[in-house]
Amino acid sequence: MNRAQQASADRVAGAWSDAMVRIYGENSNGRAVCDDGALALVSDAGFASLNTAFVATANPGPESLEPLRRAADDVRGAGRPWSIVVRGAATGPVADLAARLGLTQRGDLPLMACAATDAVLRAGREHSASVRAADAAEHDVYTRTVAAGFEAPAELFGTLMGADLLAMPKATAYLAGPPDRPTGTGLLVRGSGVCVLFNIAVVPGARGHGLGRALTARAMSDGFAGGADTAVLISSPAGRALYESMGFRLVETWTAFTAAP
Repeated sequence: MNRAQQASADRVAGAWSDAMVRIYGENSNGRAVCDDGALALVSDAGFASLNTAFVATANPGPESLEPLRRAADDVRGAGRPWSIVVRGAATGPVADLAARLGLTQRGDLPLMACAATDAVLRAGREHSASVRAADAAEHDVYTRTVAAGFEAPAELFGTLMGADLLAMPKATAYLAGPPDRPTGTGLLVRGSGVCVLFNIAVVPGARGHGLGRALTARAMSDGFAGGADTAVLISSPAGRALYESMGFRLVETWTAFTAAP
């Protein structure tokens, strides 16, 4: 990766990190603590991916260990499933630290970005028309639909997907599908020149018909209309082909360390 590519990667990684700080900072039962390049994200959710120690430096070396250890201690102290996420392959001292803390499983997190000029925003008319902004009063419906989309119990999300999130400034949560029984969700967080997408999820029975594409296209369109020149997300393995067809390209592959099942 050359200098320009590294600067671009740092920009979009920073946008993701800033969005997470805002999400956790707005949550009445969560917190985001920044410490010398490391970030502790703590919530009342019961998922390792939603309680995370993150280090902002690409391919962190030994100098990142102490801030990361402090962030890890903070997150681990909450007593919920947790993870360490780092930018890059995370070999050597960082992997050793994760192992010492009981996080022996590792998985890839593809960070992807799409420039506004590369975006392919075509989506089916019917599904596009069903996508709407959700308001804070619909937080229970939003949490249930997110949970169904990720095939997980709603109670494990705690309050992280609740009213605080839906009322957050410079953010829009989306519901899609039938008005009385939504089948898809999304979340857009607007930053300085970069918008970040989260929670693109469709319930199993509604997949494969273009609803995920419509949700992604709506969030991207709103982000670009608000002044962003780039959209960013972390893809699941199942979603990557869809995002690539819409103009997203891989920026970095991050590593998530979690405890063995």
